[in-house]
Formats: sequence, structure tokens, C-alpha cells
Amino acid sequence: MATERTLSILKPDTIEKNKAGEALAIIEATGLRPVAARMVHLTRKQAEGFYYVHRERKFFGELVDFMTRGPVLVLVLEGDNAIARYREVMGATDPAKAAEGTIRKRLGANVGENACHGSDAPETAKFEIGYFFPGFEVG
Repeated sequence: MATERTLSILKPDTIEKNKAGEALAIIEATGLRPVAARMVHLTRKQAEGFYYVHRERKFFGELVDFMTRGPVLVLVLEGDNAIARYREVMGATDPAKAAEGTIRKRLGANVGENACHGSDAPETAKFEIGYFFPGFEVG
């Protein structure tokens, strides 16, 4: 297995519910290891830049509003096949369809407020990690 890194964002709904610790416990139980973390309250410009790939979609404005309503916890996770493993532990985008024990099943409310974000591919992870953690910050 290849050791890789992925980005995780514990979204405003998770932080507002004081469930960041529970989400981290789920993550760490899978063997993924946080190697960088930052709490940030995204500006509108930062959220629009991060989610630019969705700018033409109907939900873009709602997503940006949600992601800027409160602080988020941004993490770089490391481990064997980290991208796929984290996507599995996050669960389906719709918490109602997510597997038992996943972050979204346990902490998400709906498709819009689904507790967390994770990179979906190595190229995406590289962009997303660089967006929040310039190269010199993550060894």
C-alpha cells in the first residue's frame, strides 16, 4: 500500500455541534494520522476559490454561504491509501445513504450539511492541501 495524504475539512455544522473530537476519533480509529491542522473561518473569496470546480452548479451559492457561516477545521491526513480510506470513513454525501459508523451517518444532517469534506483523487488532494497549507508548512 502507498502512503499518501488527503485533505479533510470538518465543516461548520460539525464545529457548531462540538463534534470535531468525535469526528477525529473516527478518523484516527481507521489508522489515518493528522499531520497538519488549522482552524479557519473562511471568507467568501476563500470558499469560492476552494470550491471553484462547482461554480456553475445550482448549489454553489448555498455551499459558499454554508462554508462561511462559521469556523471549519482543516486537516491533512496521512496513511496507506489515505484518499480512498478517508472517503470510506466519511460515507456517502447524503447522510441518509451513508453506511453505519461513518462520519456523515453519525454527524451529518442532510446533503448540504454533511459534516465533512475529503479529497477525491491524488490531483485534487495536492491542490486542496496546497490551498490551505503552503508546502513549507507540511513536511
